[in-house]
Amino acid sequence: STGFERHPYEMSSPRASFVQIRFDDILFYENCGGGSFGSVYRARWISQDKEVAVKKLLKIENEAEILSVLSHRNIIQFYGAVVEAPNYGIVTEYASGGSLYDYLSSDESETMDMGQIMSWAAEIARGMHYLHSEAPIKVIHRDLKSRNVVLAADKVLKICDFGASKFLSHTTHMSLVGTFPWMAPEVIQSLPVSETCDTFSYGVVLWEMLTREIPFNGLEGLQVAWLVVEKNERLTVPSCCPSSFAGLMRRCWATEPKERPMFRQILSTLESMSKDRRLPEQCNSFLHNKAEWRCEIEATLERLKRLERDLSSKEQELKERERRLKMWERKLVEQSNTPVSPAPSCHQFGPTQGVTSSLVSSVTFKFLRIAFLYSESEMGRMPSLGQGGGPPPNGGV
Repeated sequence: STGFERHPYEMSSPRASFVQIRFDDILFYENCGGGSFGSVYRARWISQDKEVAVKKLLKIENEAEILSVLSHRNIIQFYGAVVEAPNYGIVTEYASGGSLYDYLSSDESETMDMGQIMSWAAEIARGMHYLHSEAPIKVIHRDLKSRNVVLAADKVLKICDFGASKFLSHTTHMSLVGTFPWMAPEVIQSLPVSETCDTFSYGVVLWEMLTREIPFNGLEGLQVAWLVVEKNERLTVPSCCPSSFAGLMRRCWATEPKERPMFRQILSTLESMSKDRRLPEQCNSFLHNKAEWRCEIEATLERLKRLERDLSSKEQELKERERRLKMWERKLVEQSNTPVSPAPSCHQFGPTQGVTSSLVSSVTFKFLRIAFLYSESEMGRMPSLGQGGGPPPNGGV
């Protein structure tokens, strides 16, 4: 027995099928990371005597469908899938060099020069251009980041983890998936997207290679989302970064998707940059003088953290106002159901003398709520229950 058979998967894309691999034909080793929607293990495909990576899944969905039609030097090679419930998994080539993210965090990355960055930038761009323009079915990755780019034994980069991907022909309305520091504003907002949402992410990966820093380090995902969408913030490009790299990254991060370059344009730009005789010296000087410009990134992070703290403070204030508003409304309802004392004095009730609970209509209630919120915005504080700005005491309205 070969340990596998051809498995025609019921899919919505043409020409898509994959090899079905038996679960007992896989020998699992250590966990080597987590992808979208599953953990990834180094393993051996016993019958083929092949080292592989297996991504365990709760169910087989579109990732196998997508991978089964892809074939490119810079896309992870797909071998097949395990479809024996509950043991579902995607089986691909094993990239022994680990992720680009891990490489950039290692001491080895300190020896990077312009040649390596240009080579890797082009490899990622070629893989993405294939997905968008050359694959049998056009694919939007939606989760391009340094953790989803891996190094083969020969240091060739390969794009992996298509768990968040979609066939471009299926829909352009997509749910919120991905990782915030790499996500385009329209993806964060769950708006209609095009393939240039991957261009935005590519710009972040290029920034990672140039700076060897973590994007928006120290900020939570939702904080990053707020900063990118509401404040139109972007990663700091150090002032001494070569202008050709700086310009490319900023074009990738354009707020308007149509203003971002397609990957064929990025490849053309990289080709032109490779012919600039001055660029290697400029780039290598930048790479080897990190101590001089890292403070610019740190200063921006501190500014963004202050912005975020201001936001958190306002959020807490709004939550407290909402809590007190609900208390006030509840007290108002309780008071409206309290029988009115006979012959109240004018000074006790003022112009509302003789009002019964039936007069506390929804219109009145809405008016009081609006008045309350108006007083909040004007006065900047919460009126106390039973005091000025809150409902009158003793059952009055």
